[in-house]
Amino acid sequence: MALSGKVKTSLDETRTLMLGAQILLGFQFNGAFRPRFDALPPSAKLADVVALVLMLAAVSLLIAPSAFHRIVDRGESTGRTQTVTSACAALALVPFATALGLDLSIALSRALQSSAGGILAGAGFALVSASAWFGTGWIMKTYYGGKERRKAEAEREARETAPLHSRIEQMLTEARVILPGAQALFGFQLAIVLTEAFEKLSPVPRLLHGFALLCVALSVALLITPASIHRIVWAGEDSESFLRIGGRIAIAALVPLAIGMAADCYVVLSHMLGAWVPAAVAAALVLLSVLSLWFAWPFIELSRQSSRTRRIEPAQPYQIGGR
Repeated sequence: MALSGKVKTSLDETRTLMLGAQILLGFQFNGAFRPRFDALPPSAKLADVVALVLMLAAVSLLIAPSAFHRIVDRGESTGRTQTVTSACAALALVPFATALGLDLSIALSRALQSSAGGILAGAGFALVSASAWFGTGWIMKTYYGGKERRKAEAEREARETAPLHSRIEQMLTEARVILPGAQALFGFQLAIVLTEAFEKLSPVPRLLHGFALLCVALSVALLITPASIHRIVWAGEDSESFLRIGGRIAIAALVPLAIGMAADCYVVLSHMLGAWVPAAVAAALVLLSVLSLWFAWPFIELSRQSSRTRRIEPAQPYQIGGR
């Protein structure tokens, strides 16, 4: 398979993970505003807080390869992008499995009317999930993946200028990777304004939620824009201009999404914990971490790449007369 096809496949796999993550992310944000949340024991509330932070980490990791591919490799198919995508997807499974176990323990504790039973069931399911995702893979890699793994490692520095159609497919896939996370957050934002718990919030969280709602709505609109302009402006035809503009729009959509995630993280955590200071600290850390993962890391890597390229380029010979 060509390198461009491998990059597209890895992005599709990340998209599959995101479709599962959006369900848990939506639950984490909505759970705190359900009528029976206040009746949960403190341990269950703490588990919900931890699960929320873990799912934010998982979603951020799943989105990171798309930003890296656009910023560092400018949409070109490289072995480095494939390696980064695989690493981020694998790392995202760790908080994903843990949050899944925590959420199941909360739900099953209510269903079974037994905290111990719920905790055991949730922990067992998290262990089974991690074993299926990692243990089985490591065992099978020994028997089936040796040759393919060596080939992938040899292609880490490979670079391929894929056909224009393939690069446009990759860009649209990256937008589809990001969109489910934004949709899950947007659905939560619209739903909670109709709950009684939201009516009891102080003015600051309510205004912050309104600001976050606008940010995520902008992000969703931007993520839909490339597909829209592809039909309206270019009638679905391949174009370098569309690839460049669409890629920039998809990356621009990450800025309001990061702000919306952090702002609503404050709203939810302040409601869960009943204190604004730890919620503000957590929201600031979320914003800093997400912006570092989606923008700072790729731009630092891009700067390093540019420095290496300048060192490798041979010096131009001096010519008499300055020509």
